[in-house]
Amino acid sequence: MAQVPQTFFDALAVRAWCGLALDALGRAREEIDAINVYPVADGDTGTNLYLTVESAATAVEAVFAGYAAEGPEGPTLADAARAMAHGALIGARGNSGTILAQLLRGMAQVLAGDGAAHADGQGLRRALRTAADSARRAVAHPVEGTVLTVASAAADAAGGAQGDCGEVARAAYDGARAALAATPDQLAVLRRAGVVDAGGRGLVAVLAALVETFTGENPAGPAPGAYRSTAGTHARTPPGTRTEHGEPAGCAGGGGAAEATAAGPAYEVIYLLEAEDAAVERLRRRLDGLGDSLVVVGGDGLWNVHVHVDDAGAAVEAGVEAGRPHRIRITHFGAGDAHATGAGRPPVERAARAVVAVVPGEGLAVLYTGAGATTVLARPGEPPASGELVQAVRRAHAHEVVLLPNDAELRHTAAAAAEQARAEGLRVALIPTRSAVQGIAALAVHEPERRFDEDVVAMTSAAGATRYAEIAVAERQSWTMAGICQAGDVLGLIDGDVAVIGDDVTATATAVLDRMLSAGGEMVTLVLGDETPRTLATRLETHVREGYLAVDTVLYQGGRQGALLLIGVE
Repeated sequence: MAQVPQTFFDALAVRAWCGLALDALGRAREEIDAINVYPVADGDTGTNLYLTVESAATAVEAVFAGYAAEGPEGPTLADAARAMAHGALIGARGNSGTILAQLLRGMAQVLAGDGAAHADGQGLRRALRTAADSARRAVAHPVEGTVLTVASAAADAAGGAQGDCGEVARAAYDGARAALAATPDQLAVLRRAGVVDAGGRGLVAVLAALVETFTGENPAGPAPGAYRSTAGTHARTPPGTRTEHGEPAGCAGGGGAAEATAAGPAYEVIYLLEAEDAAVERLRRRLDGLGDSLVVVGGDGLWNVHVHVDDAGAAVEAGVEAGRPHRIRITHFGAGDAHATGAGRPPVERAARAVVAVVPGEGLAVLYTGAGATTVLARPGEPPASGELVQAVRRAHAHEVVLLPNDAELRHTAAAAAEQARAEGLRVALIPTRSAVQGIAALAVHEPERRFDEDVVAMTSAAGATRYAEIAVAERQSWTMAGICQAGDVLGLIDGDVAVIGDDVTATATAVLDRMLSAGGEMVTLVLGDETPRTLATRLETHVREGYLAVDTVLYQGGRQGALLLIGVE
């Protein structure tokens, strides 16, 4: 990407840096994924960093587009820097992405805080220092030899540099690169695997993009990946395998949290949290007692929480007590990661089979995860991209994967993700589930010990035999299959089409249930949204029990799932 070198750190420089950093991480993603050895064997640090910067770049582009629509005047440095930090915060993935988001937030606090049209070399020095210090404070138990060490070295080197932004950026890059090469001497797991820290490697790529932003030149020479130790040359070990001492040779985070033990937690939990500072401090203490790899970044009422735990539900509940968690992602590490086997045991192979499911609410994420699935949370208006689904398939650590999109509009996205995963050598079956209740039915008959084709057929049949509906509130006037609805009307959708328009939630839900059960059924599944009154479930359960003999009802809490109620009839 050709860029005009920027003299000062202004809004255009922020935009250029985000674009160049995204390009750099795109080129280095596979290499960074391949050298993950800390703290968890998931092999996706490069992907996590790429997705985090992609979110930051998208937010910055949105700010520029907004100004372009209003007139010739462009955004200020404060506008662009805050957008970059906010985009990274809401899009942060994994340990490394979460720490990078805090680094960008620390820089934005300085760049946006002065109110100036641009920052010079001195301003960039202060921004890098604030970034490194704030990232270190965000990690519960900082460890040297990680991205935190590389960030501190960059800030130290920049602090001793004189001149403009180009000179400061180059000093920071040189300091980071030297620190990266030394990470194996600081962290034994890196030394044994023969690699540098993956998160630090990603930060070096981001700083190289910063140099290019101000000089127009990409720093020469590849950043260290594998390295030569005094014991000889160490080849990169594929993610998901172990060294002879049982340490993981793959990593989800590449971050700075305390080193994972072989018997560590089974789940990675990530969510955005709207909460006050005091509540977040209490949350930190509670999560620190539940698991490890704890990183909490953000501020001004919005936080990104990352932790590894055995009890994913407890981690989410802690967030609910602290504030309003949303965009929750829960990932089961699976049998092939660092937590699966103790030291001295044989290497752990990938699991035979796994299920990856897109779910619309936090409650369903906990339900699916408890059933052994890897989940991707889809908030209203925020559908996951194919790259996010591919990442989830990789993190499932299985040779065979069943993918449940649980949304008709995600079918093509899921198909693209399945095709990419197949190109990587995985066997992936896409079951075209159009609702989370169809996914529940499919998951209920899932048997990993069965032949793959037979399992897929059984899950597909169970999903196809489940009619689905949802109760929602109309946002605006529109034409529907049931007539014209007005804003505020209660809509009952059956198999994706509006079938009932009403003004009362209970009456509309009851009418929908009656229509669905008129064709028969043995099981009714009700999934309540967080804004749905509990009395609705009680009334519907009573209605089914009294009006339809031999039909069972099961109830789940779905969280912030968009719809007031999801209904499935098997």
